[in-house]
Amino acid sequence: MTYEEISHHRLVSQKLYKTEKCSPQTIVRHLGAMQAQDYAMAKWAIGSRCDASEKEIEEAINSAQIIRTHILRPTWHFVSADDIYWMLDLSGPQVQKMTISAVKKYGFDIKKLDKTINSIEKLLSGNTHLTRDEIMQELDIKKTSKEDFLSAAIMMHAELDGLVCNGKMKGKQITYALLEERVKKPKTNFTKEEALAKLAKRYFESHGPATLLDFSWWSGFAPTICKKAINAIELQINSVDINSQTYYFTNQGSDENSFRESVHFLPAFDEILISYKTREASFLSDHQTKVFTNNGIFKPIILENGKVIGIWKRTIKKEHAKIETEFFNETESSKKEILFGGIKSFEKYLETKVIIE
Repeated sequence: MTYEEISHHRLVSQKLYKTEKCSPQTIVRHLGAMQAQDYAMAKWAIGSRCDASEKEIEEAINSAQIIRTHILRPTWHFVSADDIYWMLDLSGPQVQKMTISAVKKYGFDIKKLDKTINSIEKLLSGNTHLTRDEIMQELDIKKTSKEDFLSAAIMMHAELDGLVCNGKMKGKQITYALLEERVKKPKTNFTKEEALAKLAKRYFESHGPATLLDFSWWSGFAPTICKKAINAIELQINSVDINSQTYYFTNQGSDENSFRESVHFLPAFDEILISYKTREASFLSDHQTKVFTNNGIFKPIILENGKVIGIWKRTIKKEHAKIETEFFNETESSKKEILFGGIKSFEKYLETKVIIE
């Protein structure tokens, strides 16, 4: 298997070929957890893999079929309502070490943090949806500077505790609500080993071919722990060695694996890049600084046959969306027409006219 074949297989495993009709929640469940700190772009990450409009995806989020919360590394992720509890049970305690350390800098010990979390539960009970600022105002926790991370750390801790998650959008503002009031808690539980094996299988099904270190980066668990999870599912996945690296994957079906020309305009922080530790299969190292910054800001990308060939940005106007592109190499005018065909699904998703400049 070559890097070119790896990038092609990833298009298949990540559902970017759209070979079957899928609902937004099916896409999120397939991918396990989709990075979602850029809310507008994260919705398009779902939309680029199914035929749902932005409004339909927003509806799935507002109705709690898709949950947006902090999980894994940690950062904001979209997670299926079917998966939220076992994933939080698995990764929550590990990530909470970071939030506990963060709040200590502001004079919050465990006792004070627990008391604050209990107050948040009372505030939000009865299907109340409040923004973070509204919650902090009720708790009389004031922000002291632009660098004040206290309120974010408190809410993140409450999310990882399984207490809160995203509520319904309040205009363009994100709210919090009680998780158990949005998603019923299942009766069945997994052991940590079972949950890790489940997470590993989900990752390699939806992101493979990928390496042990890729899975470790995506999940936030140490390579030694991830190796045990891979060993537990070794009979259910395939592997291939390339340049002394072992790549794990599952069969996607011979029909889906037939090569096809494809162009995708993908969002910032898309799983096609963000979910891998190394990204040599997707673009040349010369273009790395154009694709993402040293502090981890990933830009919207233009993907041709699995390779990043440029970046783009959108500006939403009253009656249309404006798209600006920057290609890494000279692109013939005839080829641009083919590339711009890749924006049609974005136009359908927005349900508005798209103008390319």
